[in-house]
Amino acid sequence: TMLPLLLLLLAAAHGLANLTYVPTLASTPLGGLTTTSTFVLEQPRCVFTQLQDDAVIWLVVAVPEAVENFNNSMGPGTPHWAFQNFPTSAHAYMTLNTTILNYPCPKPPGEITVLRVGSETSCIEDKTRPTCNGPLPGPGPYRVKFLALDGSKPVAETAWSEPITLRTAQPLSSIPVMGSGHSAGMIALTSILSILFAILLAGLVAMLGFWGKPEAVTVRRYNTHHAYDQPAARL
Repeated sequence: TMLPLLLLLLAAAHGLANLTYVPTLASTPLGGLTTTSTFVLEQPRCVFTQLQDDAVIWLVVAVPEAVENFNNSMGPGTPHWAFQNFPTSAHAYMTLNTTILNYPCPKPPGEITVLRVGSETSCIEDKTRPTCNGPLPGPGPYRVKFLALDGSKPVAETAWSEPITLRTAQPLSSIPVMGSGHSAGMIALTSILSILFAILLAGLVAMLGFWGKPEAVTVRRYNTHHAYDQPAARL
């Protein structure tokens, strides 16, 4: 019970600025704001306006249980905050570090200013990159905040976001089935194939009937003239 108070006192001793900004999912019409392993945030533009240009802004991703006791003084890159240990032995990790110069204020008109969390796949198992922006390991929920460091010293932080839940893949067992145990889609496909087969069969029968029809035999009638039928020539 005393730990949160001690953490607050530690933050005050370090001169940590608590900002009211709350990280939110992006509001752009791009689609795919959440997938099964990623989500898209708005960049923190015009948030850290009182910091020096060389301050480094980090994104902290945590499970909800780690929010209350998160220690800002434990810097990024340590095994305690490594992505590769999340969320088993590490209940949070730090990633997407950049200087405040990459978050200019105000943002240029028409510029898309978002951060996709979980988009890097090359460093999932690479323990030499504990700040990997790797795919999230499950649907969550997760909570995030931005933390500014001056060297290794935390100087400013935003509030924590609301819980962010990712999409889940639909299991095959969730596809509705008919009484016979076959899915409705399979039954529809079978019906369509049956109709096409019937049309093809009818066309084949008609074609065989056309090509197999015997030709009509025409018998010409000849009148045979005999010599004795001719009238006798008159002398």
